[in-house]
This record gives sequence, structure tokens and C-alpha cells, in this order.
Amino acid sequence: MSLRIDGAPLVVGVLLSRVRVEEKLLLAELARRDNVEVVRFDDRQLILDLHDPITGCDVVLERAINHLRAEYTLRILNDWGVATVNTFEVANVCGDKLLTSAALVKAGVPVPRTRIAFTPESALEAIGELGYPVVLKPAIGSWGRLLSKVNDRDAAEALLEHKVTLGSFHHGAFYIQEYVEKEGRDIRSFVIDDETICAIYRDSPHWIINTARGARASNCPVTPELDEISRQAARAVGGGVVAVDLFETPTGLQVNEVNYTMEFRNSIDTTGIDIPARIIDYTLRVANEARMGKLEAVAD
Repeated sequence: MSLRIDGAPLVVGVLLSRVRVEEKLLLAELARRDNVEVVRFDDRQLILDLHDPITGCDVVLERAINHLRAEYTLRILNDWGVATVNTFEVANVCGDKLLTSAALVKAGVPVPRTRIAFTPESALEAIGELGYPVVLKPAIGSWGRLLSKVNDRDAAEALLEHKVTLGSFHHGAFYIQEYVEKEGRDIRSFVIDDETICAIYRDSPHWIINTARGARASNCPVTPELDEISRQAARAVGGGVVAVDLFETPTGLQVNEVNYTMEFRNSIDTTGIDIPARIIDYTLRVANEARMGKLEAVAD
């Protein structure tokens, strides 16, 4: 059942790129809810007129694959006063690894040692301070693409030269992180509205551990330590619906990244938690709160 303030259906927009398994599950869950109307926005066809706001949706659930499309759309929708899951602020922070790391450090969340440098010379110095091996990451990217484990100075010099030669915006800064020995696994936890609903172990023989690259998922108990650090990380980036990637280290858990449009197909049966239902529950709560705010504004 869906909550609602008045008799009119809640209008839920869904921003899509292509409909993956996750989006099919979310749309099916919305179809099961009473008195809910769904409007699809295909970002391949979407045109946003800055002078003609979209006002018919109580909330828009963002499920775009492309970060730039998601971020720009959320910025415009939020400026128009349209509630979104997640907000532009969350997408902006989570979509950039440097902004994520900075927010986590500011909030006192344990993270791997990280350096940012802007020239090959200063990057080599930063790598030397951290000590080999290190990991070089593009600040913006997903699914473990363009990550590089750098084992020695020769490899560092070659990789930095390639990045400078490529010359794109994304290679204008060097995000350098200490290499954390994961012994074949890491953890992904799912946090919705300040609640850690479940978590999985991701096991892989490759140093890049990601289910999109073939890692095997298994259930991970949500311990008090995991719950606390996951919720701290979610709060640091602005809350909402996020997935937190963590490393197990001798000194305790560390947060690696926080994702704002996460995949979850491999985590439903694994954890026994109906993740799409929990996402829709939260989305409808946001929709109801937004509608209540509009009704109160009209009444005033």
C-alpha cells in the first residue's frame, strides 16, 4: 500500500536510460502500489526547458546510467522544487570520487589514505609519499573502469604520461589512493533513509572487486560496526538511497566509495531483503512529504 495525503494518485517520475534488471524491478514494484501513477523520462529523449518547469510529479526517482545526465537533470528538477531520489547534492558528491573522499574525511569516516595532485611531477611525489603500490582512479567513473594498480615508479611515469597525453577534463587531476590488500573480498552495504538494510560480501580473485566484473556475492551480516560506519558514510554524502563500498583492514572497516544509483540485482536473493520494495517505500515517503508541503503552502 502507498501512503497519500489526499485522494489523488501520487505521481512518481522515473528517470531512465535503458531499462536494466534493477529498473524493471523498481517499475514492477511501483505497479503493485495502490493509487500511484508512473511517468517515465528517457534521458535519451528528454528535453528540459529551463523556462517551463515540470510540475506534475510528486517525486522523481533517478535511475540514469550516465552521471552527467543524472546530475544535470537533478539540478534542474531540484531548482524547480521537484523532490528527487536522490537529490542533486547527493549525486554531485557521490559522482566524484574526490568529493566523496573529502566529504567522508570531513565527517570523520575512516578511508584509505588519499592524495590529489595536478601535475605528473607532483603526482609522482605524492605516490612516493604513500608508497608503492598505489591505485590511480578517474575521479568520475563506475564499474571499476580505468582503475590502475601502480606497482613501481616506471609504471607510474608511463601511466601519468598517458593521462596527460589523453588530455581530457577527467585526466586533469590525479586521484591517488593507497592500495589496500583485500584478500579477495570487500563489502557493499545498502543504506536507505539512515538505515543499513543489508550488506553483501563481494569475492573475486582480481584486485578490482565488482559484481559487474564477475565478483561473487554472498550475504554479509550487518554488525554494529558495519551499521555505524555505513550510516556515517551515507550521512556524510547527504543520505537518501546509497550503497557503501568498504574494505576490511587490521584496524577496522574503511569506506572506499559511496554510490548513488547502485545496482542491486545480485543482492536481493543473497540477503533475503526486498531492496526494490525498500527503495520504493522511501521514494513514496518523499513523495508524500513533498505533496504535504505543497498543500500546506497553498493553505497558507
